[in-house]
Amino acid sequence: MSGLTLPEAHGATLARRAEIVADLRDIVPGEGVVDAVNEMRAFESDGLTAYRQLPLVVVLPETVAQVSRILKYCHEHDIRVVPRGSGTSLSGGALPLGDAVLLVMSRFNRILEIDYANRVAVVQPGVTNLGITRAVEHEGFYYAPDPSSQIACSIGGNVAENSGGVHCLKYGLTANNVLGIEMALINGEVIRLGGKHLDSGGYDLLGLMTGSEGLLGVVTEVTVRILQKPDTARAVLVGFPSSEEAGQCVADIIGAGIIPGGMEMMDRPAIHAAEDFVHAGYPLDVEALLIVELDGPEIEVDHLIAMVEEIARRNGATTCIVSQSEEERMAFWAGRKAAFPAVGRISPDYYCMDGTIPRKELPKVLAGMRELSEKYGLRVANVFHAGDGNLHPLILYDANIPGELEKAEAFGADILRLCVQVGGVLTGEHGVGVEKRELMPEMFNETDLNQQIRVKCAFDEKHLLNPGKVFPQLHRCAELGRMHIHRGQLAFPDIPRF
Repeated sequence: MSGLTLPEAHGATLARRAEIVADLRDIVPGEGVVDAVNEMRAFESDGLTAYRQLPLVVVLPETVAQVSRILKYCHEHDIRVVPRGSGTSLSGGALPLGDAVLLVMSRFNRILEIDYANRVAVVQPGVTNLGITRAVEHEGFYYAPDPSSQIACSIGGNVAENSGGVHCLKYGLTANNVLGIEMALINGEVIRLGGKHLDSGGYDLLGLMTGSEGLLGVVTEVTVRILQKPDTARAVLVGFPSSEEAGQCVADIIGAGIIPGGMEMMDRPAIHAAEDFVHAGYPLDVEALLIVELDGPEIEVDHLIAMVEEIARRNGATTCIVSQSEEERMAFWAGRKAAFPAVGRISPDYYCMDGTIPRKELPKVLAGMRELSEKYGLRVANVFHAGDGNLHPLILYDANIPGELEKAEAFGADILRLCVQVGGVLTGEHGVGVEKRELMPEMFNETDLNQQIRVKCAFDEKHLLNPGKVFPQLHRCAELGRMHIHRGQLAFPDIPRF
């Protein structure tokens, strides 16, 4: 990725910058347009901070009508658009382009409706993930998907990346908790998909939009499912002498028919970093740590905890601590939630990866990562959603040492190749963005990728929305629409063509 290439800037767009800025100010008056270089610096990168690019101009709309007019204007004048939420993306999904309008949705930050009877909340895309839970917790409700960045990441960004979190094993990813969206298409048209109802007929366009990384439209409103808090929730800290034993324990817990509310795993470097940072009470004499949360009626939770303890002992667990209060349970999770910033204290830089594997392959992949660590001479701290196999290896490096960033990227690419080789996928929740763009052929063949691009063409024929992301090579829509003629003969010539 060090040789990262972005779409070539349109000279005509750059030459018209002053005119474009003036036109956007007509649409979004006041302080809604940012064009000064120093002020745009705040938007030059997302969470993948190794790569920075100033946008053509930044625009912060406040109404759906403004979003619609901006997109229609850009469509009519062939101006590229990069949507952005809170900018916490770790795959470069919100990385600006030098000739593109950066459409920032952070001012869409209101909760529009809370419907407890139907157990839904209607929110604008700039509302933070944690903000939804805080708005409903006084009535005993919460929003289940909880990424580690939940205090900052926006619900619109969660939809774009299909974010998960520690509780996604039992309660699902964003896709399982979003019931409807309002979105603006690149031509300015505003449409609704889904709603308060649990399902709708026709094509699953809502599922298509969730995880589409800003390539198909701009979300302007989200209807989410809210859940009642369980009667009881308790967490168990289980320490193991090896990551392989911890990984096998994960497989055995699921194999026993137990679906924990959350099940996370950390290895020794991550455990020590998190404990030094948060003082959560983690054991420091283990190589791997599982945090297993059971929730539901108290009698059921007690029974499941006993089962988990037994399975853990069979897999060689040396430590087993059960939370005895809500404060202790939250302390256990505080260490896990703070693992990323905690690791930042033990290394000048780290590269956060995201891949997903079948649970049964955990021991094999963890062993493979150790071998890769020795090969590249870089340390790696592992923090991941063990229950659904979503790995988050943190590769430690020093960007001030020439070549170390490139080495970290090569290490990360090999981890993702390993994930695909064992039957996994390139991403679980961070998205492809620019980070994994060149690795897409590892998972998809040319036919697969062309079909995905056809979907892109159906929504955005001019390729104006977030170009340069996800696809290693983007064909023109007209190229994909051509019929293939072999030796003068059409395929299936008997089929009527219109």
